Amino acid sequence: MQDLIKLDVVDLALAVGLMAIAIGLSAWEKLGIELNLAIATGRTILQLLVLGYVLDFIFALNNVWGVLAILAIIFTMTAIVARNRISPKIPQVLPLVGGAIFISTTLTVLYTNFLILQPERWYEPRYLIPLAGIVLGNAMNAAAIAGERLVSTMNTQQVEIETHLSLGATPQQAVNQYRQEAIKAAFLPTLNQMMLMGMVAIPSITTGQLIAGITPVNAVAYEILIIFMVAIANLLTTILITRGLYRQFFNSAAQLVR
Repeated sequence: MQDLIKLDVVDLALAVGLMAIAIGLSAWEKLGIELNLAIATGRTILQLLVLGYVLDFIFALNNVWGVLAILAIIFTMTAIVARNRISPKIPQVLPLVGGAIFISTTLTVLYTNFLILQPERWYEPRYLIPLAGIVLGNAMNAAAIAGERLVSTMNTQQVEIETHLSLGATPQQAVNQYRQEAIKAAFLPTLNQMMLMGMVAIPSITTGQLIAGITPVNAVAYEILIIFMVAIANLLTTILITRGLYRQFFNSAAQLVR
């Protein structure tokens, strides 16, 4: 099999040319997003280069504490981003989001690591960091969508919720429909991705593995594993985060807090 074509500085500079064209097209169409595109381009280059060098160091170190440290940093950032997208004003939202993402990611990765992959060392950075990173990123988006949807709905449907409470419903019964809708809204992108995967386009992870020289069958096998990991983690995350969030809207007397 042909060796991987490595990209040097000149190749990356030419790749930046693609974004220069995008900025030019934005200016031509008067979209007004030229500055945002330029900032996004710079951040992408900087952030990914830093990530590349950090992972290169962690992979070479091959130490359990180094692996756990990088995962802790990624987890902390995902929890904060998800919290900010839901609502920083809600009490205990950060531990709720962090707990939901941590539990779902940990259970999913442990299941995959010990039952499916079974690497020689459980903390093998080649497997643990990429898989945990993918699951964390997707769980963050799912938590943000479900949380924002539930918070928005409960803020706009307070009269209907209080009506259910006055008729004898428990807080859980009063908001159950809204929880279900929030979970479905957050899980729908994952479900749609699973339905169309391999039909409309080659998934990005498979594409990367193919370029790296992995055989198509093995690349697809890993794609199947990863999308199933993402699916269960996203569903579990949304269930946990919505269960925790709705309780923040009620006091100890099961009354809606305005």
